[in-house]
Order: sequence, then structure tokens, then C-alpha cells
Amino acid sequence: MPLPPCGLYRTTRPLGELPAGRLVYFHNHGDPSAGVYLPGDWKLNRASWQPRGHTIPDEAWAQSLAPLPAEGLYRVSDDFFCCEKQCVRFPKSQLVQLGYDGEANAILFVPEWTSKGLGFPERGTRLDASRLSKLEPLSVATGEESPRDSFVH
Repeated sequence: MPLPPCGLYRTTRPLGELPAGRLVYFHNHGDPSAGVYLPGDWKLNRASWQPRGHTIPDEAWAQSLAPLPAEGLYRVSDDFFCCEKQCVRFPKSQLVQLGYDGEANAILFVPEWTSKGLGFPERGTRLDASRLSKLEPLSVATGEESPRDSFVH
């Protein structure tokens, strides 16, 4: 049974003290072997992963992981509401940022274009998982350091 690819997942089975229903980053390689890593904190609505993970017991356990779309910027492909209650509407072509909480619930953040650049709010809207199919990932250049211009936030 092959291991799933590295990426974001929701646990569906416990692993030692790690309960089901948690956001994890799965590495299908590592030392001493494949494992899952919990978020340590969040910066700009993106998880930072703890340096020490939990080694998985076997490939069957890894197959129980539920894959999640990557954190990042997306375009809304068709109008939709966040949930059945229709609390928040997301119009077609809107730019959104997808993130997650520790329980792997999807959260959409709506960036705002301001006089100082593109700003990302600290609070977003929880999104029913069934609505993730309404998002198209955008290709965005990434870097390791802070932006060159201090006015960008």
C-alpha cells in the first residue's frame, strides 16, 4: 500500500495522544520514518508546523488521512454561501485566502486592497467542507523573507 503524498490532511483515526479530527501536515518520508506534524502557530493565516512530529504506525494508518486543499490564495469559481444558513456570500471571481483551524475546519479570509497594498484580515469565515470545490487555486510567487517594501502588509 503506497503512502499518500506530502501535504495537509485531517486525521480520521487517533494516533497515540493525537485525536482524530486534527489538522496535520503529513510527510511521507523523514527520520526515522513517515509522520504527521501539528500546527505550532499561525502567521498571516497560514500554519507553521511543529518541528517534532508523530511517527505513523503503518501505511494503513496513513491511508486513513483525509486530504485537504492547500492553504493559499484562491479564486471563487462560482457564487456560493459559506454554509446552509447562507451567512456570507462569496461572489464569482472574488480573491480569497484559504486557511484552517486546529480541527481542520476550512476558513476563508477576504483580502482587502488598500492604499498601503493588499491586506489580509486576522478573522475569516468558517466554510463547510462541501463548498471547497468552488475554489480554484491561484499560482502565486512565494518567498522566505519579508517583502522588500515595508508598506506591504
